[in-house]
Amino acid sequence: MIGHIDNSMIMKCVAYQNGVSIGDVTIEDISEVLKLEHTFVWLGLREANSELLAKIQEEFSLHELAIEDACMAHQRPKIEEYGESLFMVLHTAHLAGDRVEFGETHFFLGARFLVTVRHGYSSSHSKIRARCEAMPKQLAKGPGFALYSIMDFIVDNYVPVIDGLRTRFDVLESAVFQHRPSLQTMEGLYELKRDLLLLEDAITPVIDICNELMRFHKEIIPKDVRVYFRDIADHVKRIDRTIYGMREMLFAAMQVHLTFETVRQNEVVKRLAGWGAILAIPTMVFSWYGMNFKHMPELEWQYSYPLVVGGVALASLLLYWRLKRAAWL
Repeated sequence: MIGHIDNSMIMKCVAYQNGVSIGDVTIEDISEVLKLEHTFVWLGLREANSELLAKIQEEFSLHELAIEDACMAHQRPKIEEYGESLFMVLHTAHLAGDRVEFGETHFFLGARFLVTVRHGYSSSHSKIRARCEAMPKQLAKGPGFALYSIMDFIVDNYVPVIDGLRTRFDVLESAVFQHRPSLQTMEGLYELKRDLLLLEDAITPVIDICNELMRFHKEIIPKDVRVYFRDIADHVKRIDRTIYGMREMLFAAMQVHLTFETVRQNEVVKRLAGWGAILAIPTMVFSWYGMNFKHMPELEWQYSYPLVVGGVALASLLLYWRLKRAAWL
């Protein structure tokens, strides 16, 4: 099995003793390193295949159901307990142009280890690791602090995504209130609504995850680390309120867009009805004379033609004037 492991999937595997790095660790030596006192292992993987995850399961004594979930992307954000370890899933988000790209980060957390498996889009954790290594006192608290650092990084990356969505909304809102309703504007509003819902689905479960980490799993999350997850929960709540406000404004903009479109259609109908009324006058008169009655005395009068034409023109102009004053034309 070891011959099938692709080392390119292993981003970094480092052992920390009392918050200080004691060097890189090979996958085969993990179980031996975990026997050292005051030591934990932080392993980062990307797009890990089943062979590598099977070896990880062996070294860390992980549950097979958690490994099965880690093999497959498209997991919902969640936290699950398997014996003496936790399995967690968080969604990552990134703004690529006008589109939001989502990825997943899976966590295996124990009292002596932290394993991350990234799927899809996800920023490198190298800066997070370097920042943690610069704070050995906090890192000495164990893998719980490393977990906090990564979760905080993921949550912080939601903010520029929301800023980008807000910029998109401002452009669409300007188009709506400039009385330029169009199919393209409505499609943009619906796409924005979809991205907001997907982002909300990714963010909202993080609050429940943080609450569970603060209240339970004392053997894995020390008491002095739980306060950090409260900070993440507060941050997520602020982001969630921002998304809620944007959704309300988006709904209002969609309603205004539909209202403007209805008003525009009503204006078109009024104009068509007005011109139809004007054309009804000559239509009625000319159809009258087209009925070929045998006895029509006015046909013998030399002024009948100009009088009829003038009368039709005068009546049409009078109706046009009235409709114009009523703002129907």
